[in-house]
Amino acid sequence: MNKEITGTTWTVYDGNTLTQNEIYGMTLCELGEKHPDIVGLSADLAKSTKIGIFQEKFPDRFINVGIAEQNMFGIAAGLARTGLLPFVSTMAAFTSMRAAEQVRTDICYQNLNVKIIATHGGVSFGSAGTTHHATEDIAIMRSFANMTVIVPADGIETANAVRAAVDWPGPVYIRTGRGFEPNYYTSEDYGFTIGKSVEIRQGTDITIIASGITVLQAAEAADFLKKNHGLSVRVINMHTIKPIDKEAIIKAVTETRRIITFEEHNVIGGLGTAVADVIAQSGKGCAFTKVGFPDVYSEVGYPEDLYAYYKLDANGIIEKVQQVMQKDFEEDENWDDEF
Repeated sequence: MNKEITGTTWTVYDGNTLTQNEIYGMTLCELGEKHPDIVGLSADLAKSTKIGIFQEKFPDRFINVGIAEQNMFGIAAGLARTGLLPFVSTMAAFTSMRAAEQVRTDICYQNLNVKIIATHGGVSFGSAGTTHHATEDIAIMRSFANMTVIVPADGIETANAVRAAVDWPGPVYIRTGRGFEPNYYTSEDYGFTIGKSVEIRQGTDITIIASGITVLQAAEAADFLKKNHGLSVRVINMHTIKPIDKEAIIKAVTETRRIITFEEHNVIGGLGTAVADVIAQSGKGCAFTKVGFPDVYSEVGYPEDLYAYYKLDANGIIEKVQQVMQKDFEEDENWDDEF
């Protein structure tokens, strides 16, 4: 699917040469040609978040409010009330904390059709320090009624999420990294649907449920464990945190009895908590572990170093899976087993 965007021909299959956020910016331009009601907003970060690509293509449909994130989300709410479709982009830390009240009250409370693309999620801007890390944003956003929360695995999945968000009613929060994360997918045609996870590795011994940058790492870890240890590791890309795919989680619990979650987020309130809620409500027992940032403010450094430090890279996932595999249970249907 070739598109001519501001003089540049591209396809989503060029993902290895484009950043995650460049792909979303180009996808938004593609959608802007089809949907004249789409407007873009930035808080003086159009270049950093790549929504500036849309600004170049549609200058009359773009508003830069300056360094005033709270005002930006209030303006987006007003535009949505007039029937327009605002796409708002700023860093995840600013969206979820600096402008939390406006997102909650102006947008979610009124269930307005505002799409938020929050960049620099997790520790992808690691060297910028704790003020620019976003390790609480998923917990905050999934607690807001009416909000849909999506954490794409890579640029190609981000493009799919942005397209799907256009037709999805109500507010949507799409969380991306700084943009330099490697792709997992090589094609956009793998069946992306909001609220439905994607099983990228089959397995019967243990299930890894991952989101964002950990999806690629989990797939590589599963391949290593199968080849070198004979482990059958199921890997689920849980790209939508809210509404979460309960059916896939219960199926994994029933068939593998061991579940481990990986996320670039605090272990409190994010993917792991969402999965744990489903398991607890099901009444079924399993060996369960959630891995992310512990209840601390993350260290400062290059993202790759931080992923390794917090066991979110392939080596860390391999180590954690082997630990959970030590937890045993009786091979029967007694869901009251203790581990």
